[in-house]
Amino acid sequence: MAEILLRATDIVAGYVKDLPILKKVNIEVKKASLTLIIGPNGAGKSTFIKAIAGVVPVTSGQISLSGQNITGIRPDQMAQHSIAYVPQSDNIFRALTIRQNLELVLRKSKNGPARIAEMFTRFPPLAGKQAEKAGTLSGGQRQMLAVAMALAVDPLLILMDEPSAGLSPKAAQEVLQLARDLTSQGVTILLVEQNVKQAMRLADHCYILAEGRNQHDADASILLDDPIVGEIYLGGKRTNVS
Repeated sequence: MAEILLRATDIVAGYVKDLPILKKVNIEVKKASLTLIIGPNGAGKSTFIKAIAGVVPVTSGQISLSGQNITGIRPDQMAQHSIAYVPQSDNIFRALTIRQNLELVLRKSKNGPARIAEMFTRFPPLAGKQAEKAGTLSGGQRQMLAVAMALAVDPLLILMDEPSAGLSPKAAQEVLQLARDLTSQGVTILLVEQNVKQAMRLADHCYILAEGRNQHDADASILLDDPIVGEIYLGGKRTNVS
């Protein structure tokens, strides 16, 4: 049985004190897996990712990584805990070149040049454009760079918040496939995504949130054709209202 890398237990969190968005959310992420979080707008999906990253304060509950309590870490401490975060937008520095973006995230690394070379080997479309400004990249290539920047620091866990948002169907599929491919290399991905069908075809396990609460979870392949997904999205069905 695969090891649990990330465990979140009874997480209560929100931007404003005493107004929680997350209401005792529980999630487990297995090592080297792609775990998907879906749900209707306002479900708390992105808030959950940000709570792990330390962007949103956690009021109660516990988040553990490899058995270590990381609840309430600051965003600047993520790298110390081998976590990388790819936000939905503003996830690259457009005015810098592609190489400079990678150099920036690796500025404290002793093997920065080697890691940059590795990223360009792993992502050939970026290698040919490394001297160009990141802002000139296509939407799919920008997301590829954002993932390369996350991967460059050699994390155990990458948090990805709607990486296919605003992309063409082809680019969206490529970005989601990239997330899937990374798990075969031992990287663990926790993915929030609105492109539900495509993401579920690639994910290992899927959690459905609504109104800040767990509603259902199962193997993604099982949920792909389960009517409960549509019922929660469109019919307003709730399995957890306490």
